[in-house]
Amino acid sequence: MARADKIDQFAAARRLQTPTWVYDIDACRIVHANPSACTLWQAASEEDLQKRDLAEDMTATVSRRLKQYQADFIDHDATFKELWTLFPNGVPTSVLVLYSGFRLSDGRMGMLCEALPERDELPDNLRSVEALLHTDVMVTLFSADGPPLYTNPAAHNASGNPSAPLRDLFVSSADHAVLLAGLEGGGEHRQIAEIHTKTGARWFDVSAKKCSDAVTGQPAILVTAIDVSELKLARDQARYLASRDQLTGCFNRSYLHQHVAKLAEAKAATTALIYFDVDRFKQINDTYGHVIGDRVLMELADRAIRHGQPDDLVVRLGGDEFLIVLSQASAAPWQERVERFFKGLSAPTEIGSISINTKVSMGISAFDPARTDIDVALRHADIALYLAKNNGRNRYVIYDDQMGAAADKRSRTEAEIEVALDANQFELHYQPRLDLATGRIVAVEGLARWRHPERGLVPPDDFIPICEDTGLIHVLGRQVLEIGFAQAAAWHEAGYDVQLSLNISPRQFSDPHLLEMLEGFAARPGFPVHKIELEITESVLIGDQDGIAAKLKAITRMGYRISIDDFGTGYSNLSYISRFPLHCLKIDGSFISLLPGSGPIVRLILALAQQLDVTAVAEGVEEQAQFDWLKAHGCTQVQGYYVARPCPASELSALLDPATA
Repeated sequence: MARADKIDQFAAARRLQTPTWVYDIDACRIVHANPSACTLWQAASEEDLQKRDLAEDMTATVSRRLKQYQADFIDHDATFKELWTLFPNGVPTSVLVLYSGFRLSDGRMGMLCEALPERDELPDNLRSVEALLHTDVMVTLFSADGPPLYTNPAAHNASGNPSAPLRDLFVSSADHAVLLAGLEGGGEHRQIAEIHTKTGARWFDVSAKKCSDAVTGQPAILVTAIDVSELKLARDQARYLASRDQLTGCFNRSYLHQHVAKLAEAKAATTALIYFDVDRFKQINDTYGHVIGDRVLMELADRAIRHGQPDDLVVRLGGDEFLIVLSQASAAPWQERVERFFKGLSAPTEIGSISINTKVSMGISAFDPARTDIDVALRHADIALYLAKNNGRNRYVIYDDQMGAAADKRSRTEAEIEVALDANQFELHYQPRLDLATGRIVAVEGLARWRHPERGLVPPDDFIPICEDTGLIHVLGRQVLEIGFAQAAAWHEAGYDVQLSLNISPRQFSDPHLLEMLEGFAARPGFPVHKIELEITESVLIGDQDGIAAKLKAITRMGYRISIDDFGTGYSNLSYISRFPLHCLKIDGSFISLLPGSGPIVRLILALAQQLDVTAVAEGVEEQAQFDWLKAHGCTQVQGYYVARPCPASELSALLDPATA
């Protein structure tokens, strides 16, 4: 606790030869001083000294330290003995001072200051000198606009020019200007800056404080600098990795939002997004392997950067999907730039001796960064890309509002499909296949239909593509198999000798759980697995030939039959198709509709079926002439409106006579 009787005793202190004064810490003024203190402070009288505002030349560091003294006086009745440099009338004077708490007349805590008659070597002073000698921190006292007044060993050893002024310390003059502005504003400043050293430019954490030279009393700047080069490089690397795609070096989705936010703040003009991906990239990966696939992505990223302006932003969104944000710096309209990008990106890619057809599809969305959210603009570009893919690939489409309305309708349909799957609104209609030799219905194909509670029966073209795109085809495919297999079991139990054909989509076929699911059905008691035919398209056969063949053989070992649907329109290689365990080729309806003009192609498929010893089925038979031509040329079975339209199982049962079973 501070001694409360000191004010009463200060009259006696005025008679002391030792300079003694009372300092009001809050007001930054001396409130009492004996004659010796007035002499020390170069004041004509106590009243003259009381008028001085000591805050005018006080640094922020000294102010904070005095506030800490005040708190220690209150809490601990502390005393301090330190060597201080006073600046009476601007003249530096070093004095060893004993500080203690002193209650002012209004009860606030002030400070009693007693200048000691002799300067002793305090332990703290000795230790501070030793610390300055051995520390790795660079400490330099600069005159306000001249050479250094003091440098500690670390600063002297690191500096390429120990006598250089403060401005020459910085690699960038802008950093020096920032430091001076900070000192002017608050008396102290801290920043990360690049500094000249003997070993070259390095990054330092620089702290600077305005002060006065203890020798001359002139304004000075105390600068401390800590080398943070390794830390900064590590942070820069982490920041780089956080904003970049590791394979291609392009920016990533996270940085995209930062970039567009900056464009919005700068009120940038309308620009465009180019959203592109590689046509049939999965086929490239399957054919050449993922290492070559990665090389293709790296090449496309390089092309996008080469064909762009320096301020264009190239982003890899994931997989083979990229985005280009066009800058406003180019003089050419963005529509012209889109055309140049499209041509530059669609060239073949040469990797060693391999030439890969790397066509791209692009979706374009024009947007104002200050008015349109980037996620909205990205969705518009995605819609345009989707249309470019659906319209045949290797093209670009520019988004308009009509596309948005169609996409919204599609999104609503997608949501309704999810509800329909949960509510079991899907059912199967069955279309018969007629055996031309016996005239009997020997097989039926199960076709998915959606019985919508408001729209009635929805055709497959309205929901199958959406299910394929969204992955809902897995759920729908499972339900189709459940419904179809249950019906096949019921017909078998009723004595109908009829084969059921069900479609397996490419996404279903690639499902790693497909074999497990089919095996589970086949293991059910009384399940007529030998009456089930699974239809796949030719596109399923492209890729890992050994893996595909092994999967098909595993399915046939369970007892299922395999059929290729829409045969003749895909990319089947006749040199390896014989490797697959097939039971049926279904000739695509587009060939049947062109008969007899397409006769040579159909005869070729019929001959192939005969050589492979599989059943040949003609799809889409709608006319008597087509029926007669196929029968005359040895087609095994026909399917189409001429034979029968798809119908529910309840109506089909009347066409299946148990007596013929």
